[in-house]
Amino acid sequence: MHRANSLKAAVLAVALVTTGGCAGTAVKEETTAYAPTYPVAAQMPRDHSGSIYKAGFGVRLFEDTKAHRVGDLITVMLSESTKAQKKASTTTAKEQNIDFPTPTLFGRAVTHDGRELLNNSVGMGNDFSGDGASSQSNSLSGSITVFVAQVLPNGNLVVRGEKKLTLNQGDEYIRITGIVRPMDVSPDNTVSSTKVANAEIIYSGDGAISDANSMGWLARFFNGPLWPF
Repeated sequence: MHRANSLKAAVLAVALVTTGGCAGTAVKEETTAYAPTYPVAAQMPRDHSGSIYKAGFGVRLFEDTKAHRVGDLITVMLSESTKAQKKASTTTAKEQNIDFPTPTLFGRAVTHDGRELLNNSVGMGNDFSGDGASSQSNSLSGSITVFVAQVLPNGNLVVRGEKKLTLNQGDEYIRITGIVRPMDVSPDNTVSSTKVANAEIIYSGDGAISDANSMGWLARFFNGPLWPF
């Protein structure tokens, strides 16, 4: 009996560990992709504190305050504006006529009541006209503070971060990743989003308001490419 109870306890412990491990990994991919990057703790040199100097409490009087290390913060000023227009017009026309010479039989045209029976001609024609126009404009303004996730060998900074706003009946997300040149960072530690290379800016939301602005599944079917009419 004692051995059976020990076996049950061991099985229960394994189940709890497995369940805890699964719960710990159930994280949304969107959240982990924009998780903050914390600075790597540098190995502290041997303490040589004296009566005046104390290690770890030095003040860097001449160091630039702009972000340049992993874990530093940069404020990205969102100033995006795009506008695109496209027009197309096509017109084609083609006509073709073919006349056959009047055939004869024994040197004479075949007629009936004075009307030639074998006189033929073919005429063809087709016309096509098409017009198309498309226009689109987008704008985004605001700011978001991101982490320096990586410092590239040439000194450029890989930044990423997100901002989540919960407003009444829904959530709003702003996510950004990209590469920033240190020289483009202003003295106040800000950089314009127009100077972020390979930028990926996502502005989305969920909740009751977002659902109200979304097309239903049946309407999406009738307006999708699978609907033949």
